[in-house]
Parts: sequence; structure tokens; C-alpha cells
Amino acid sequence: MADDAIFDAARAEAYSTPLDKIDVSVNSRFETNTFWPFFERLRREDPVHFTAESEYGPYWSATTFNDIMTVETNHAVFSSEGSISIFDRQSDDFVTPMFIAMDPPKHDAQRKTIAPIVSSDSLTNMAPLIRERAGKILDELPIGEPFDWVDRVSVELTTQMLATLFDFPFEERRKLTYWSDLATTDTSDTMTMDEVKAEMMACAFYFKNLWDQRAALPPANDLISLLAHGEATKDMPLMEFLGNIMLLIVGGNDTTRNTITGGLIALTQNPDQLAKVRANPALFDSMIPEMIRWQTPVAHMRRTAKADFELGGKTIKAGEKIVMWYVSGNRDETVIERPDAFIVDRERPRQHVSFGFGIHRCVGMRLAEMQLRIVWEEILKRFPTIEIVEEPVRLKSCFLRAYRKMMVRIPARA
Repeated sequence: MADDAIFDAARAEAYSTPLDKIDVSVNSRFETNTFWPFFERLRREDPVHFTAESEYGPYWSATTFNDIMTVETNHAVFSSEGSISIFDRQSDDFVTPMFIAMDPPKHDAQRKTIAPIVSSDSLTNMAPLIRERAGKILDELPIGEPFDWVDRVSVELTTQMLATLFDFPFEERRKLTYWSDLATTDTSDTMTMDEVKAEMMACAFYFKNLWDQRAALPPANDLISLLAHGEATKDMPLMEFLGNIMLLIVGGNDTTRNTITGGLIALTQNPDQLAKVRANPALFDSMIPEMIRWQTPVAHMRRTAKADFELGGKTIKAGEKIVMWYVSGNRDETVIERPDAFIVDRERPRQHVSFGFGIHRCVGMRLAEMQLRIVWEEILKRFPTIEIVEEPVRLKSCFLRAYRKMMVRIPARA
């Protein structure tokens, strides 16, 4: 939804910049949604691309679907240790290990500990509660007047679900939103690093209190209890506990909430696709993964080479970082037909890398798909039309494709 003139200027810049000077990590382009032509050019001319100078230092980019899959599936060479984003560790005195940023065998053991909460039986049991809460949120929305869809729908639904997964005090659930935003938003203009660390430690001690309570009780099927009783996690030091808690907060919140918002944008821009789903509700099966592909809520993941490796005719040297740009792989025209289009009856809708692949594939992907399906079923039951009345306010980040605000209006029925 970027202004046409702004997008045209971005395309002109993308194709006039010397190839070796292209840096696709520029955060402001994600805020304005004008990064697309830079990836388009790299996929065509230099799919495995080296950027020598950037805000985050030198890095390699994997921009095509197949090259991303090569990196994802070769964890013996491409390590997750240290950092899973283009950002390097900000402070050596504030390190928060988490299982997504670990290699086997520790990664596998910690990931397995929380897996029961997203088992088929667990999802079946959660579905009625998700539907009930989604219905209540939607029924309380104002009609005929503008409101912030991000806050009233996307954030509230996912925060309620996250509180359930943690068995977190429900009346304090917006603490989860605050901590998630703190972890994923550049706060340098408003907070010092010491202030951010203090807030993160407040999060750690809040959860440590819940941990101690659950550890003294019989095991239960909530994330804190699973961690407190799991053999691979029960003796975690405080900072590793905080790292895993933040991983679960962000992973269980930001990705789904941004696809709820992105999904509304997709359907608003493509009324013919909305009409298809209304005429044939069976298309929810393909529409939800298509929304996730089209939105790509996590823009990238990063690995560090443990040994020299040839990728796309380029040699990634040991110690160098390579960024897998999911936003680019999901628009790879050599693998995905008409990738820029939003197609609710796409033949292979799950052919995307939004959840990653291999051993680090998102553990909560089925829960995310279930949440999205239920909320969109309930939305389409209630509202013939939802109008976006202002350009969405996007997060200034090359890591998450996130929305901070989107004003909408639900017209009154005649």
C-alpha cells in the first residue's frame, strides 16, 4: 500500500545502485514497505549477495527459495549459535541464550520440552476457547467509527492466547505485549540500554516467580510448567530462562498478530479473492497459509558458517554470517507462480518459508494456522466489509514485518 511515487522511486534506486553497494537490511525501507525491488534485483542478478558495509557489518544474503532451503537444512555447517538475526549481540554483559539460537543436541532437547503444548490433542482442546474469545473481541468492536485494528483485534487476540499458553495472570496480559514490543522495537530514542535491561530483568523475575510456583506443583500443560519440570530445562540459569521466555513471547505473539493485520490488507487489496472465500468456505484451508506466505511476518533469519561452503557459486567463509531473507524467498518467481499475487486457491499454498524449515521450523506453526483460521472464519461471519482508512504504521525493522497501528472502519449495515 506504499504510495506509487514512493515505490517508483525505490525501484529506480534499486536498479541504479551499483550491485555491490546494495544493502537490503536498511530498516527504513521496511517501515515504508519499499524494500521489494531491491530483493527482486538480487534474485535476478546476484541471488547470493555480499554486502561489505552495513549498519550490522558485513553479511551474505540468500534471496532465493532454494538457496534459503539449502542453508536451512544444513545445520552442520550453518550454525544458529549466538544470534538468529542480522544483529550481533548488543551487550556481552546481557546475554540471553534461547533454544532457537542453539545447535543440536541442546536445541533438540529444549525444543522437545515445550512440544506437548502444540500437540494435536492440545490444539483440539484449545480451539473452542480461541473461537469464544475471538467472537467476543469482534462483537465488541465499534461500528461506523474508526478504530485501531492492530490494538483491538490483532494484539488482543494473540495476547489472550499467549496468556493461556503461559497460564499467565489474565488481567495482566498486556505485560506480554509490552515485553514483546520491547524486545522487537528500536527504543534507542526513548530508553537507554540500562533502562531496557532493567525492564527485561523485571520480566525475568516476574516469570521466575511463576516458575517457582509451578515447579512446586504437579506438571501441567502450560509453557512455564513444561519448562519448570522438563529435564532439559528445569535447571536453566536465569538469563537462559529469560531468553527462552522472550522467544516464546515474541514467537507466540508477533508473528500471528502481524498476519492478522496483513491478512486484512491482503483481502482489502484483493476483493475478488475475498469473494472466492465467501462463496467457498473450503478455501480457508489454502487462504490461511497463503496469508502467511504473502505477509511473511519474520523477514529474515541468520546463520553463521562453521566451515567454508559454496552457495550459488559464492564461497561463504567460516565465521561469516548469512541472512536468509524469507521475504524474498516467498516472492521467488522461479519457484512460486505469480508470487506477488494474493491467491486464496493457490495450488501449493504451503510452499513458503515463513516458518523456516528443518530443525528450526517454527514449533508453533500449527497453532498459528489454527488461530488465523478461526479468527478469519469469525470475521467473515460478522462483517461484509472492513475499510482501511489510513496507511498502516509499520515497524522500522528488517527482522519483523510488523504493524504498530492500522485504522479501520466497519460500515453500519443498511
